[in-house]
Amino acid sequence: MSGTSRRQHVVIVGAGFAGFHAARTLARLARGAIDITLVSQADYFLYLPLLPEVASGVLDARRVTVPLAARCRGVRHVLGEVYEIDLGRRTLEYLDPENGRHAMTYDRLVLTVGSVNKLLPIPGVSEHAHGFRSVAEALYLRDHLLRQIELADATRDAGERAARCTFVVVGAGYTGTEVAGHGQLYTRQAARLRPGLRDQPIRWLLIDTAPRVLPELDPRLSDCASRVFARRGVDVRTETTVEVATPEGVQLSDGEFVPTRSLIWCVGVRPDPLIDGLGLPSTKGRLNVDEYLGVPGHPELFACGDAAAVPDLTRPGQLTAMTAQHAQRQGKLVAHNIAASYGHGERRPYRHHDLGFVVDLGGAKAAANPFGVALSGVLAKAVTRGYHVLAIPGGRTRIIAEWLLDVLLPRQMVQLGLVRGSAVPLTADAQRGLVDRRIRPPGEKMETSHAPR
Repeated sequence: MSGTSRRQHVVIVGAGFAGFHAARTLARLARGAIDITLVSQADYFLYLPLLPEVASGVLDARRVTVPLAARCRGVRHVLGEVYEIDLGRRTLEYLDPENGRHAMTYDRLVLTVGSVNKLLPIPGVSEHAHGFRSVAEALYLRDHLLRQIELADATRDAGERAARCTFVVVGAGYTGTEVAGHGQLYTRQAARLRPGLRDQPIRWLLIDTAPRVLPELDPRLSDCASRVFARRGVDVRTETTVEVATPEGVQLSDGEFVPTRSLIWCVGVRPDPLIDGLGLPSTKGRLNVDEYLGVPGHPELFACGDAAAVPDLTRPGQLTAMTAQHAQRQGKLVAHNIAASYGHGERRPYRHHDLGFVVDLGGAKAAANPFGVALSGVLAKAVTRGYHVLAIPGGRTRIIAEWLLDVLLPRQMVQLGLVRGSAVPLTADAQRGLVDRRIRPPGEKMETSHAPR
């Protein structure tokens, strides 16, 4: 790349679908001509769609992670959480894992900070529910589900046993549907190993205020998932919500109180709170950008993925959905448009038609509509797993091997105790570990860097 006498520094904040692919693509285009820094709290890219298989013991947690050092050659990775951005000075401040404060300058900044769990003002939810958007949450849920089965087997109290064998998932979207599908099979298999639970029903409830499962997807996918759940005995409650959550259970809007020790929160997501602190125009918490993924009035600033309000040129007047499919393609495009800002190629607008969706319901069941063709059963399962193998940018052989082993061998039903409930709170600020953006200790010195040399 050319067009400047000083070596330029591009900083990408966030290593999700958008940030990972932006960094990887830009490094390939730049070929060392500019410095690229990727700032994220983890040293890996997380392939979120396979997390339900981690929670149900199908895959090892490492299989759904892709090391940044191995897959983003030519990119400097900095472990840290950005908590303040000064657009005028073109600097950002971040906190490292050991609470050290640092500052960094940039010439181009790409915000791909993604999203966090969406909370609703429901009493007790933040105290008694757990989300499902990280490896830690998936590992916690796997242990928690097995723990409830084991404690149910140990008690002689029929009411407590029933409560521990009841699992409530709130949110019948993509994530909640897959968690319920995989979780129900996992707990049923665990209960079969316990003679004391031979006659004990394992109850799963899937709750949503929408009129159907998977409300944002093709109705044919919804119908397929509903049929699978009906055959398995999953209690699907549509047009229903949780009114109160307590340590003993949840009160539903239809009047029923459900005794349970397991409340899994999959209601949806909202843009990362970092966007709010920028003071720039936004739409429902998503930073406004143009069709080239640039922020109007700030030629040095770009954003994409869940945190950006990207206009959908295929549906005039609407924004692109907060999906991995869009985030990945936007990440690649923003890299090309940044390269164009340095005179390498021409910038292009973002335009993408959905290729369809896949939903893994556990076991041999799935629902898929590739290119609009509705599929179900074993064929949909093959398409679903084929899509994931092609989409994940690393570790494919290990994933396929573990899928084969899951068919041939029983799962290891053990608690590892790696993650405690206190380590995975549902509140958004706790998820990100946010420091107060308004406070900086007087006279505190911070390490300031520009770019690697």
